[in-house]
Amino acid sequence: MNWLTNYVRPRINSMLGRREVPENLWIKCPETGEMVFHKDLEENQWVIPASGHHMKMPGKARLAWLFDNGQYELMSQPKVAQDPLKFRDSKKYSDRLKDSRTKTELEDTILAGVGTISGVKAVGVVHEFEFMGGSLGTAAGEAIIAAFEKAIAEKCPLVMFPASGGARMQEGILSLMQLPRTTVAVEMLKEAGLPYIVVLTNPTTGGVTASYAMLGDIHIAEPGALIGFAGRRVIEQTIREKLPEGFQTAEYLYQHGMVDMVLHRHKIPETIGRILSMLSEGMKSKAA
Repeated sequence: MNWLTNYVRPRINSMLGRREVPENLWIKCPETGEMVFHKDLEENQWVIPASGHHMKMPGKARLAWLFDNGQYELMSQPKVAQDPLKFRDSKKYSDRLKDSRTKTELEDTILAGVGTISGVKAVGVVHEFEFMGGSLGTAAGEAIIAAFEKAIAEKCPLVMFPASGGARMQEGILSLMQLPRTTVAVEMLKEAGLPYIVVLTNPTTGGVTASYAMLGDIHIAEPGALIGFAGRRVIEQTIREKLPEGFQTAEYLYQHGMVDMVLHRHKIPETIGRILSMLSEGMKSKAA
């Protein structure tokens, strides 16, 4: 046994050698290529400081950022059948669920909480895009409906933050049925005379756009968010025409009357708070 080779050299290498560095310490801006330290990005609410590009924001962080002092009561996830169709493509659906749960530490893509926004009690609902692309399945549908029912029971507004690729194909028609079910939940909230505010984030597409995401009383969008039903390439191939520059972006939809306002992420909680305060005063005056 060579004492220098087997003992001394490994000890020296461990002290002087290059250490393993996590891959996510630095995040690259998709627009400029600038590298941003992850802590700086988190402190700036996942907005690149120099370019202003809005990165995807984790669901839990969104709820904490929305509610006063980051305080809210997290709603439990309704229990549903995990793999009703026993679906399998290149991988079992049940395995995909396990992987997403391990990655996100969530049961499914929807997070809902109850708290106050500028002192007004409200229910907040967010999509976690990292969980299978924020796709809408039966579990997500049940969680959304439960959130609307909670808002109705508490007689308070609901604020929705969709971020989704659409319906979850692994659940087939059961996934598509969540579109009319969540639409009915929206109508129930409106019949109760309660406000419904939607903040469209990147991306909001597919069946989610075709249902509850575009049924708000007020629609706010984050800058540069992709908002639409079918993809750009699919539309161009269908109509045999080139689509305008910026088509399906938040700014394009605002210019064409589909979105009420496009706001920087930092301004959204304050703006929602002002809206809810005005609506709350109006509801009190009406009740009196």
